[in-house]
Amino acid sequence: MPATNQTAPPCKFCRLLAGELPAWPVLEDAATFAFLDHRPLFPGHCLIIPRRHVATLPELPPELLAPLFGVVRLLAQAVVEALGAEGSFVALNNTVSQSVGHLHVHVVPRRRKDGLKGFFWPRQKYRDEAEAAEVQRRLAEAARRLRAAGW
Repeated sequence: MPATNQTAPPCKFCRLLAGELPAWPVLEDAATFAFLDHRPLFPGHCLIIPRRHVATLPELPPELLAPLFGVVRLLAQAVVEALGAEGSFVALNNTVSQSVGHLHVHVVPRRRKDGLKGFFWPRQKYRDEAEAAEVQRRLAEAARRLRAAGW
């Protein structure tokens, strides 16, 4: 496994985890942190990151694989339940097209004919903080409910 550069300044997501940058948390545990993307494809677009800084999937320690993808799986269902999505899109970039050099998985709510085509990702912003807060609340509630049910 490649070594992480310990002399580089903390990445944006590590700063977010340290509380230095704002986030809209949806679900967090000892190994992972899930939050709303600030420029979502659609409202409810979440990012799930490991708390430990690793840049790419090949660097992820085996013991973090199940915790990370367990949360991805849970949020893929939470966007359906909380937001009435028909399904979800799950994506992960390694180095190329990775906007932050910290492993992150996208979970995006999807609906038929929603306009998302291939790898063209037309980003948008939340209308205002109230909309982001409502989406965050609904997703966090669905995630807690699913986790309590054994997801």
